[in-house]
Amino acid sequence: MIALVDVNSFYASCEQVFRPDLWGRPVVVLSNNDGCVIAANREAKSLGIPMWKPAYQSMPLLDRHGVAVFSSNYPLYGDMSRRVMETLATMTPDLEVYSIDEAFLRVPTSETDLQAYAQRLRARVHQWTGLPVGVGIAPSKALAKVASRMAKRERDRSRNVFVIADEETRTRVLSDFPVEDLWGIGRRIATRLQARGVNTAAQFTALSDAWVRQELTVNGLRLKRELTGHPQLSLEVDPPPKKMMGTAKSFGRDLTEECLIREALAYYVAECAVKLRRQKFLAGNLTVYLETNPFREDAPQYVNQTECRLSVPTDDTLALTRQAEAALSRIFRPGYAYKKVGVWFSGLVRPQAVQQDLFAADPGPRHDRIMAVMDRVNLRYGKGSLQTGAAGFRREEWKLRQERLSPRYTTCLEEVLTVR
Repeated sequence: MIALVDVNSFYASCEQVFRPDLWGRPVVVLSNNDGCVIAANREAKSLGIPMWKPAYQSMPLLDRHGVAVFSSNYPLYGDMSRRVMETLATMTPDLEVYSIDEAFLRVPTSETDLQAYAQRLRARVHQWTGLPVGVGIAPSKALAKVASRMAKRERDRSRNVFVIADEETRTRVLSDFPVEDLWGIGRRIATRLQARGVNTAAQFTALSDAWVRQELTVNGLRLKRELTGHPQLSLEVDPPPKKMMGTAKSFGRDLTEECLIREALAYYVAECAVKLRRQKFLAGNLTVYLETNPFREDAPQYVNQTECRLSVPTDDTLALTRQAEAALSRIFRPGYAYKKVGVWFSGLVRPQAVQQDLFAADPGPRHDRIMAVMDRVNLRYGKGSLQTGAAGFRREEWKLRQERLSPRYTTCLEEVLTVR
């Protein structure tokens, strides 16, 4: 049996863990730059607060109902996610981290009472992290997704746990489960299925294998077989190697000066380079992306990106910054008000698999020592304590707008919770 554990309203729940005064109150979390509502707890959803709508348009509704509003606090969310996954790993031999707030796990064969096992999972995660989770258990990953959705739908009756362990339960659940809510069925595919008269998961599983394979490819066929209780997707206990990593963030205000955009880009390059070194990757390609504000109808629009191939893959912040600055110079155009810059590293390889350049100078161990010193200093004194000159000292002029940011309770000693 496979269990899917899903943290309820993850971002909002993380904010509530350290704020008992918010328990039972509506809570929402805003996107980067405090742009729009991206997460809401159960109490906030019951008020009809629209998701992905500009936050300033929803503020009258939020204020009227006393909703607690927070800026995105990704250091907190990432660390709380790590704690949840480490907790789950103590109760299963196999764990697949599916997303920041979801994980598949294999139920130990010694567990005969699945309801009791799921409740122990919930109790341990809540005791060790303070976060509420829902659990869906079934013979396959796709059915576990369905069971997880049912645990939320019937939360009051199911106590956040739903088990599909027999044919009767599977048939009953799928007969009333909307096809558009199935894992891997997007809006376009759902529209095609509904045009054929397929509106429920049970009707989808009744389709012929040949039609599903032809119209929805092998992935659709795997989904159908998973829903009939025949596992097709194994647990990815060892995640596949990453193909790329990067970041793209909006500025707190629109920028016209290339020098400020260059400083922001250098800061983001340094952030990603730290991740490269931490995960023991080298980048072979670098892409820089630049965009104006698409919501400003009164301003001219411009979007562009450029990619460069590095002669030798590297994780050196200095070398990557030089390449990124050169790439930015190629796509920057004066006369525009820019809202976002991004950088992506691709062609990731392990250090032992690097193909050296016959004509490039060997950097030797010196750059490794410099990067190691930077990482140690920033780990001890905080991110950005030691940075490249290219990142400048004017971060207040371009950093994200985060006017409602909560403390980083678990990752920053200066912001740790004070009990008095």
